[in-house]
Amino acid sequence: MRNVLTIAGKELRGFFVSPMGWVIMGLFALLFGYFFMAHLTYFVQQSMQAQGGGPININQFMIRPLLQNVALINLFLLPMITMRAYAEEKRSGTIELLLTSPVTDLEIILGKFLGAIGFYAALLAVTMLYIGILFAFGNPEWRPVLTGYFGLLLMGGCFLSVGLFISSTTKNQVVAGAATFVVFLLLWIISWLGQSAGPAMASVLDYLSIVWHFDDFGKGVIDTKHVIYYLSFITFGLFLTMKSVDTERWRG
Repeated sequence: MRNVLTIAGKELRGFFVSPMGWVIMGLFALLFGYFFMAHLTYFVQQSMQAQGGGPININQFMIRPLLQNVALINLFLLPMITMRAYAEEKRSGTIELLLTSPVTDLEIILGKFLGAIGFYAALLAVTMLYIGILFAFGNPEWRPVLTGYFGLLLMGGCFLSVGLFISSTTKNQVVAGAATFVVFLLLWIISWLGQSAGPAMASVLDYLSIVWHFDDFGKGVIDTKHVIYYLSFITFGLFLTMKSVDTERWRG
Protein backbone atom coordinates (compact mmCIF):
# COMPACT_ATOMS: atom_id res chain seq x y z
CA MET A 1 0.00 0.00 0.00
CA ARG A 2 2.93 2.34 0.69
CA ASN A 3 4.12 2.00 -2.91
CA VAL A 4 0.63 2.80 -4.18
CA LEU A 5 0.42 5.96 -2.06
CA THR A 6 3.94 6.99 -3.10
CA ILE A 7 3.07 6.73 -6.79
CA ALA A 8 -0.27 8.46 -6.20
CA GLY A 9 1.44 11.32 -4.39
CA LYS A 10 3.97 11.69 -7.18
CA GLU A 11 1.22 11.79 -9.80
CA LEU A 12 -0.85 14.27 -7.81
CA ARG A 13 2.11 16.59 -7.25
CA GLY A 14 2.86 16.37 -10.96
CA PHE A 15 -0.48 18.04 -11.74
CA PHE A 16 0.13 20.95 -9.38
CA VAL A 17 3.73 21.66 -10.41
CA SER A 18 2.95 21.72 -14.13
CA PRO A 19 1.14 24.53 -15.98
CA MET A 20 -1.19 21.96 -17.56
CA GLY A 21 -2.69 21.06 -14.20
CA TRP A 22 -3.53 24.68 -13.42
CA VAL A 23 -4.87 25.22 -16.93
CA ILE A 24 -7.21 22.25 -16.50
CA MET A 25 -8.36 23.52 -13.11
CA GLY A 26 -8.93 27.01 -14.49
CA LEU A 27 -10.92 25.72 -17.46
CA PHE A 28 -12.96 23.44 -15.21
CA ALA A 29 -13.83 26.33 -12.89
CA LEU A 30 -14.57 28.63 -15.83
CA LEU A 31 -16.91 26.19 -17.58
CA PHE A 32 -18.67 25.29 -14.34
CA GLY A 33 -19.06 28.99 -13.58
CA TYR A 34 -20.67 29.53 -16.98
CA PHE A 35 -23.20 26.77 -16.39
CA PHE A 36 -23.76 28.04 -12.85
CA MET A 37 -24.68 31.52 -14.08
CA ALA A 38 -26.87 30.12 -16.87
CA HIS A 39 -28.85 27.89 -14.50
CA LEU A 40 -29.02 30.59 -11.84
CA THR A 41 -30.49 33.03 -14.35
CA TYR A 42 -33.05 30.45 -15.44
CA PHE A 43 -33.92 29.64 -11.83
CA VAL A 44 -34.46 33.32 -10.98
CA GLN A 45 -36.72 33.74 -14.02
CA GLN A 46 -38.78 30.69 -13.08
CA SER A 47 -39.02 31.86 -9.48
CA MET A 48 -40.35 35.27 -10.53
CA GLN A 49 -42.93 33.67 -12.81
CA ALA A 50 -44.06 31.27 -10.08
CA GLN A 51 -44.43 33.81 -7.28
CA GLY A 52 -48.15 33.24 -7.08
CA GLY A 53 -47.78 29.47 -6.95
CA GLY A 54 -45.19 29.29 -4.17
CA PRO A 55 -41.41 28.74 -4.22
CA ILE A 56 -39.84 26.26 -6.64
CA ASN A 57 -37.32 23.63 -5.63
CA ILE A 58 -33.75 24.90 -6.14
CA ASN A 59 -32.35 21.37 -6.12
CA GLN A 60 -34.62 20.21 -8.91
CA PHE A 61 -34.51 23.31 -11.09
CA MET A 62 -30.89 24.36 -10.65
CA ILE A 63 -28.47 22.13 -8.74
CA ARG A 64 -29.47 18.84 -10.37
CA PRO A 65 -29.13 20.03 -14.02
CA LEU A 66 -25.99 21.97 -13.03
CA LEU A 67 -24.27 18.83 -11.75
CA GLN A 68 -25.42 16.92 -14.82
CA ASN A 69 -23.53 19.43 -16.95
CA VAL A 70 -20.31 18.42 -15.20
CA ALA A 71 -20.50 15.25 -17.29
CA LEU A 72 -20.21 17.46 -20.37
CA ILE A 73 -17.18 19.22 -18.86
CA ASN A 74 -15.62 15.82 -18.10
CA LEU A 75 -16.04 14.85 -21.72
CA PHE A 76 -13.60 17.56 -22.80
CA LEU A 77 -11.22 17.98 -19.86
CA LEU A 78 -10.66 14.53 -18.36
CA PRO A 79 -8.76 13.32 -21.46
CA MET A 80 -6.24 16.06 -20.63
CA ILE A 81 -5.70 14.46 -17.21
CA THR A 82 -5.06 10.93 -18.41
CA MET A 83 -3.37 11.47 -21.77
CA ARG A 84 0.10 11.93 -20.26
CA ALA A 85 -0.15 9.23 -17.56
CA TYR A 86 1.68 6.56 -19.55
CA ALA A 87 2.21 8.19 -22.95
CA GLU A 88 4.62 10.78 -21.54
CA GLU A 89 6.58 8.13 -19.64
CA LYS A 90 6.90 6.07 -22.82
CA ARG A 91 8.02 9.10 -24.82
CA SER A 92 10.60 10.19 -22.26
CA GLY A 93 11.82 6.63 -21.61
CA THR A 94 11.02 6.66 -17.88
CA ILE A 95 8.52 3.82 -18.32
CA GLU A 96 11.41 1.33 -18.37
CA LEU A 97 12.67 2.68 -15.05
CA LEU A 98 9.19 2.42 -13.56
CA LEU A 99 8.61 -1.12 -14.82
CA THR A 100 11.97 -2.35 -13.53
CA SER A 101 11.49 -0.80 -10.07
CA PRO A 102 10.45 -3.05 -7.16
CA VAL A 103 6.73 -2.38 -7.59
CA THR A 104 4.04 -4.53 -9.15
CA ASP A 105 1.92 -3.60 -12.15
CA LEU A 106 -1.12 -3.38 -9.89
CA GLU A 107 0.62 -0.92 -7.58
CA ILE A 108 1.63 1.25 -10.54
CA ILE A 109 -1.90 1.26 -11.95
CA LEU A 110 -3.63 1.93 -8.63
CA GLY A 111 -1.13 4.67 -7.83
CA LYS A 112 -1.68 6.46 -11.12
CA PHE A 113 -5.45 6.02 -10.83
CA LEU A 114 -5.56 7.40 -7.28
CA GLY A 115 -3.39 10.33 -8.34
CA ALA A 116 -5.69 11.12 -11.26
CA ILE A 117 -8.89 10.77 -9.27
CA GLY A 118 -7.34 12.84 -6.47
CA PHE A 119 -6.80 15.67 -8.94
CA TYR A 120 -10.34 15.22 -10.25
CA ALA A 121 -11.63 15.44 -6.66
CA ALA A 122 -9.72 18.72 -6.33
CA LEU A 123 -11.52 20.01 -9.44
CA LEU A 124 -14.87 19.09 -7.90
CA ALA A 125 -13.84 20.77 -4.66
CA VAL A 126 -13.37 24.04 -6.56
CA THR A 127 -16.95 23.83 -7.83
CA MET A 128 -18.21 23.55 -4.25
CA LEU A 129 -17.41 27.25 -3.88
CA TYR A 130 -20.24 27.97 -6.30
CA ILE A 131 -22.60 25.61 -4.49
CA GLY A 132 -21.65 27.30 -1.21
CA ILE A 133 -23.09 30.54 -2.57
CA LEU A 134 -26.48 28.85 -2.91
CA PHE A 135 -26.33 27.62 0.68
CA ALA A 136 -25.33 31.10 1.86
CA PHE A 137 -28.22 32.87 0.18
CA GLY A 138 -30.77 30.06 -0.21
CA ASN A 139 -32.01 26.90 1.44
CA PRO A 140 -31.22 23.91 -0.79
CA GLU A 141 -31.32 20.32 0.46
CA TRP A 142 -27.82 19.08 1.25
CA ARG A 143 -28.40 15.32 0.74
CA PRO A 144 -29.00 15.50 -3.05
CA VAL A 145 -25.89 17.69 -3.33
CA LEU A 146 -23.73 15.13 -1.52
CA THR A 147 -25.12 12.19 -3.52
CA GLY A 148 -24.69 14.21 -6.70
CA TYR A 149 -21.01 14.80 -5.99
CA PHE A 150 -20.61 11.14 -5.04
CA GLY A 151 -22.08 10.19 -8.42
CA LEU A 152 -19.75 12.64 -10.19
CA LEU A 153 -16.77 11.06 -8.45
CA LEU A 154 -17.83 7.58 -9.58
CA MET A 155 -18.53 8.78 -13.12
CA GLY A 156 -15.16 10.51 -13.27
CA GLY A 157 -13.50 7.32 -12.03
CA CYS A 158 -14.98 5.46 -15.00
CA PHE A 159 -13.73 8.05 -17.46
CA LEU A 160 -10.28 8.09 -15.85
CA SER A 161 -9.93 4.29 -15.90
CA VAL A 162 -10.68 4.28 -19.64
CA GLY A 163 -8.29 7.17 -20.21
CA LEU A 164 -5.47 5.41 -18.38
CA PHE A 165 -5.95 2.32 -20.51
CA ILE A 166 -5.81 4.30 -23.74
CA SER A 167 -2.75 6.24 -22.55
CA SER A 168 -0.99 2.94 -21.81
CA THR A 169 -1.33 1.86 -25.45
CA THR A 170 0.56 4.75 -27.07
CA LYS A 171 3.52 7.07 -26.53
CA ASN A 172 1.85 10.06 -28.21
CA GLN A 173 -0.08 12.31 -25.82
CA VAL A 174 -2.13 13.89 -28.59
CA VAL A 175 -3.23 10.50 -29.91
CA ALA A 176 -4.06 9.37 -26.36
CA GLY A 177 -6.11 12.50 -25.69
CA ALA A 178 -7.99 12.36 -29.00
CA ALA A 179 -8.75 8.63 -28.70
CA THR A 180 -9.91 9.10 -25.11
CA PHE A 181 -12.26 11.91 -26.15
CA VAL A 182 -13.76 9.73 -28.90
CA VAL A 183 -14.38 6.86 -26.47
CA PHE A 184 -15.88 9.27 -23.92
CA LEU A 185 -18.17 10.65 -26.63
CA LEU A 186 -19.34 7.13 -27.55
CA LEU A 187 -20.08 6.38 -23.91
CA TRP A 188 -22.02 9.64 -23.79
CA ILE A 189 -24.23 9.10 -26.85
CA ILE A 190 -24.68 5.32 -26.63
CA SER A 191 -28.11 5.72 -25.04
CA TRP A 192 -29.19 7.93 -27.95
CA LEU A 193 -28.74 4.98 -30.29
CA GLY A 194 -31.40 3.10 -28.37
CA GLN A 195 -34.05 5.64 -29.32
CA SER A 196 -34.23 4.13 -32.81
CA ALA A 197 -33.98 0.53 -31.56
CA GLY A 198 -36.48 -1.78 -29.91
CA PRO A 199 -37.36 -1.60 -26.21
CA ALA A 200 -35.02 -4.46 -25.28
CA MET A 201 -32.03 -2.96 -27.10
CA ALA A 202 -32.85 0.51 -25.73
CA SER A 203 -32.76 -0.76 -22.14
CA VAL A 204 -29.40 -2.46 -22.78
CA LEU A 205 -27.86 0.67 -24.31
CA ASP A 206 -29.24 2.80 -21.49
CA TYR A 207 -27.59 0.52 -18.96
CA LEU A 208 -24.26 0.80 -20.78
CA SER A 209 -24.44 4.60 -20.77
CA ILE A 210 -22.26 6.20 -18.10
CA VAL A 211 -24.40 9.35 -18.02
CA TRP A 212 -27.72 7.50 -17.63
CA HIS A 213 -26.61 6.00 -14.31
CA PHE A 214 -25.94 9.43 -12.84
CA ASP A 215 -29.56 10.60 -12.96
CA ASP A 216 -30.62 9.03 -9.64
CA PHE A 217 -27.58 10.45 -7.84
CA GLY A 218 -28.75 13.93 -8.84
CA LYS A 219 -32.14 13.17 -7.27
CA GLY A 220 -30.53 12.25 -3.97
CA VAL A 221 -30.92 8.50 -4.48
CA ILE A 222 -28.01 6.08 -4.14
CA ASP A 223 -29.09 2.92 -5.96
CA THR A 224 -26.79 -0.06 -5.54
CA LYS A 225 -27.19 -1.04 -9.19
CA HIS A 226 -25.66 2.27 -10.26
CA VAL A 227 -22.84 2.00 -7.73
CA ILE A 228 -22.11 -1.58 -8.83
CA TYR A 229 -22.11 -0.49 -12.48
CA TYR A 230 -19.61 2.31 -11.87
CA LEU A 231 -17.33 0.19 -9.67
CA SER A 232 -17.44 -2.67 -12.20
CA PHE A 233 -16.63 -0.26 -15.02
CA ILE A 234 -13.67 1.17 -13.09
CA THR A 235 -12.41 -2.33 -12.26
CA PHE A 236 -12.68 -3.42 -15.89
CA GLY A 237 -10.86 -0.30 -17.10
CA LEU A 238 -8.03 -0.84 -14.62
CA PHE A 239 -7.88 -4.53 -15.56
CA LEU A 240 -7.38 -3.60 -19.22
CA THR A 241 -4.70 -1.11 -18.17
CA MET A 242 -2.91 -3.78 -16.16
CA LYS A 243 -2.90 -6.14 -19.13
CA SER A 244 -1.53 -3.37 -21.34
CA VAL A 245 1.22 -2.53 -18.83
CA ASP A 246 2.03 -6.22 -18.43
CA THR A 247 2.44 -6.48 -22.20
CA GLU A 248 4.79 -3.47 -22.12
CA ARG A 249 6.83 -5.14 -19.38
CA TRP A 250 7.28 -8.32 -21.44
CA ARG A 251 8.25 -6.29 -24.50
CA GLY A 252 10.87 -4.50 -22.43
